[in-house]
Parts: sequence; structure tokens; C-alpha cells
Amino acid sequence: MTDHERYEAVVVGCGPGGAAAAANLARNGVETLVLERGVDAGSKNVSGGLIYAEESAPYTIDGLFPDFREEASERPVTENYIHNVAGDKVKTFDIGDLHHHDTAWADSVLRRRMDSWLARRVHELTRETGGGLLTEVHVTGLLREKGEIVGVTCEELDPIEADIVVAADGVNSELARDAGLMDWEDPDEWFQGVKAVAEMDPDVVDERFDIDEDEGEAHLFSGDLFDGVRGGGFLYTNEASLSIGTVFHLDSIAEERAEPQELLDSLLTHPLMAQWLGDDYHEVEYSAKLVPDSKKAALTAPHQDRLVVVGDAAGQMQAQGPIIKGMNHAVTAGALAAEAFADARSRGDPHRAGEFYEKKLHDEGVMDKLRPTSYRAVGKIGELGPIDGVANAVAESAVGRFGVRAAEGLVERAYNSPTLVSMIPDTKLPYVTLPTILGEELGERVTDENHVQPPELDDRIGDLTYDVGDPHIELVDNSFEASGTAVTACPVSAKDFGGGCYRDEMVQTNGHEEHLVSLDTQPCVECGTCAVVADTDWEHPAGGKGVEFEQG
Repeated sequence: MTDHERYEAVVVGCGPGGAAAAANLARNGVETLVLERGVDAGSKNVSGGLIYAEESAPYTIDGLFPDFREEASERPVTENYIHNVAGDKVKTFDIGDLHHHDTAWADSVLRRRMDSWLARRVHELTRETGGGLLTEVHVTGLLREKGEIVGVTCEELDPIEADIVVAADGVNSELARDAGLMDWEDPDEWFQGVKAVAEMDPDVVDERFDIDEDEGEAHLFSGDLFDGVRGGGFLYTNEASLSIGTVFHLDSIAEERAEPQELLDSLLTHPLMAQWLGDDYHEVEYSAKLVPDSKKAALTAPHQDRLVVVGDAAGQMQAQGPIIKGMNHAVTAGALAAEAFADARSRGDPHRAGEFYEKKLHDEGVMDKLRPTSYRAVGKIGELGPIDGVANAVAESAVGRFGVRAAEGLVERAYNSPTLVSMIPDTKLPYVTLPTILGEELGERVTDENHVQPPELDDRIGDLTYDVGDPHIELVDNSFEASGTAVTACPVSAKDFGGGCYRDEMVQTNGHEEHLVSLDTQPCVECGTCAVVADTDWEHPAGGKGVEFEQG
């Protein structure tokens, strides 16, 4: 048996899930080493993003890190709205009741600021038990002895053994995939989020949104402004900026051959946005990430041997219509994983931590939120082709439109019902058809002129910070048939754009013409989209290499 460096616990990734796990492990006296791929925690992370503290949750981020809200978040979210858009007509609903349900508080956050603050606290806590935090370390896979997981392998360090490995390495988790727990086979299990951060003076934020400095707003957008792609947009107020973005079902992006940056620009340039963006739009960062659909992707048994998986790596992202919650579930899962290890260790059998962790997720109601029974009973039925077709036809009929007009109050109440929202099917009906009808039948015309001119894609890429290392993605099949979807679905690529990751070209070969795809990984934002929609061999760059997000 080879001698390796050894810790009681190794936590991979220092986002909210990893930070929660490490903090709870350290507080239970566990020697804990945290390995972070970025130059700083948060430099590789992107979120919309709102973080919630649920009243029913056994752990919250401010419970684990008491100064969190004062030091690491942006603004409290005190108002929530959804805008149903049909051309220049908009019907707005207040959905505060939905978002305040089971909510102690919710704050907007920027991941670089948040995660780096958490990392400093984690380093202090873990050093007290003989561990610590190392950055710029790419954990490449799982260390095995006689077929059993006993630790991790790294690009920059020798293998490390541990009694528990917490995979908090994000949506593109190399550890979850190495264990065979996650794969990239089905585009319908994923969303793609694309985001712009726009700089804005705090006083201007207060004035344009008519809020005080200790208040904030969250706006959601759906309807016909996204060319039929299933999903929607968001706008969140930060302390001195706005987070504006889109989240779409990846299979819909692929089917419609939609280009993510153009969908974002459709939101930025809509007349409704003029009241908030004004004439001085200044975009400081463009970013993107994959988002797991917990209804389909959340692991019901997120463990194997000594490995436990938390957060996005385990598919623990609750995206159900206007409910978008991920970081709070990562916090709960990370802390429960640590609690499970402490329980198992106290019984003299630390390797049962995964079994205990799975039970805690179910007993604490986490899995019921991630994989609601109501969706399996009702929502999935609505996704059947014939039923979906009939539902859309009825909604668009004269009878359906009359019903919308007559039941305006009931519709708004339905948007505020956690139970009904959990049943929403992943079809065009709730994301495109119904919001468009609501806008057409109930909406008011927006007369403001929007003068925003979003940056071109090459400028967005050029404004990002990169430390380019060796290529981290291999294009296995470069035929357009196998990998051509990446040309449009990749958020830093586009048809007829030569400066992105993916380009398509017609090539003369042996007297006949072939439609091929080429790849340049230099402008990659490491979202993982191409791992799903193209035939690639995808892994993260080396520690500290690749894109570095300043906002996140």
C-alpha cells in the first residue's frame, strides 16, 4: 500500500457548499483540508444570484458564518416581481408571497466577494484542527485502493487520502463523474445561465428602483422576448451594480439553435428595462454556467465509498418556474455531510458517513424540495407531447384567452402558490405561451425608449481575465452533425463569429466538401455547455489557469 499524505477530511471546492462542510467539520474537531481550483475562492464561480435562508432548513449560511450578511452579501431582497412580456406589452405580478414563503431572509450576492470572504473564515477554522485551505489546486479525480475510493488525485500535488471526501466542485464535478454518479448525456437535465453585471452607483440604484439602501428587488421575465426558447430572464439589485441574466433549458437552446448572448441582449434592450438601465449602461463582466435541474438530476444517493457529493455537483439546484434556489441547498447539504461524518466517526465507523448523509437529506426534507412529488405526479404528465399540444391549443384559443381575462386575480395567486409552482412542466406553456397571452390580454404598453447598446461578443470576451494554460477540452468528433450545436449554444461562440471557442467551416477533403467544427479553448468560460451538446472530452483547466471572474 502506497504511503500518501493523509487528512481526516478533504473538501474539494470552497463555494457555499464546500465552505459549509469545512466549517462544520472543523467545528466538530475534524482535521480538514480544503482544495480550491481558482486563484481565489469565487474566481471560478458564477451565480445569478440570490441566496436564501429557509426557516425550515437545519442550516443556513448566517448560522454557520454569523457575520455573513454584513460582510459578504450585497442587498436584502425585499420585493419580488415577474413580468409577462408580449412585444411592448407587459403584465407584472407581485410574487412576494411565493418568495417569502419559508424564507427567513434572502440576499443578492456576487460570488467573488462572497466566496473569498467565506474562504478566509474557512481557512481560520480549518487551521485550528490541523488543516487549512489551498488555492490553485486542480483535483482531477478519485484515489482508489483495491477498487475503493480512499482520497483524491491532483494535478499540482501528490495524491491525498482521507476518511471522507466532500465533492463540492461544482456543476462540472470531475469527482462525481469519476464515481459514475453524474454524466452529461441528457441536455434536458440542465439549464444554461448567462449573466451580465452592470456597474451602477448605489444612489442611482436606490433612485431607479425607488428603494432604500437596505432594500432590494428581484425581477423575473418571461414571454415572447426570447424567440420561443424555454426559460426566462432575471434582474437583481446589488449594492453598487445590477445582475442581469437569462436561464434557459439547455435542450431548448440546442433545438432552437439560439445564441445565448443574443437572448441576453433581447432582455437588455427591451423597453421595460429602460426605467432601470437608463442611458448609461456599463457592463463590467459577462459570464455563464450550467445549472442542474434538480427535478431530474439531483442525486437521491449522493455518495459512494468515502465520497459524498454536495451542491451543484450533486444536482442540488431547485429551479421550478419562478423559484431559483441553489446556494442555500448547497449550504444545507454541505453542513449535513459534515454532521453525518461526525456522527459516523463518533460510532467508530467513519466510512458510513455517506449512508448517514443520504438519510439526513431525506429526513430534513431537502430531497422533497429538490425532487417534489407534485412534479412527478403532475408536471411530468404535462410534458407528454399530446397533453402539451392540447394545453397550448386551449391556452391560445378564444376560450383560453377569455379565461385569462376573467381570472386575473386567480392567476396571480397561482404564481404565488409553492405547491402549484412545484408542478410546473418543462414545456413552452408556462415559459412562453401563457406569459405571452398574459401580456397580450392583461398587459399595459411600455412607451419608454431603451437606448442600451450591449457590448459585442468579442468585447465581452476581451474584458474577461484569463491565465491561459494547456487546452482542457478535446473535440472528439469534429463533424458538424456531432458537435455543431456548440457553435450556437456556447456562450462565447456564435454563427459567423471567428473569435469564440467553436467555429464551423466547410472543408474540401478528397474531392468532397465536409461541414466541420473547430475548437479554440482560449476564450472558454468553463461553463460546460459543450460537454453536453458536443462530442468532447472535457475537464477543468489546471489550478489557477483559465478564466478568472472578478464579479461572479
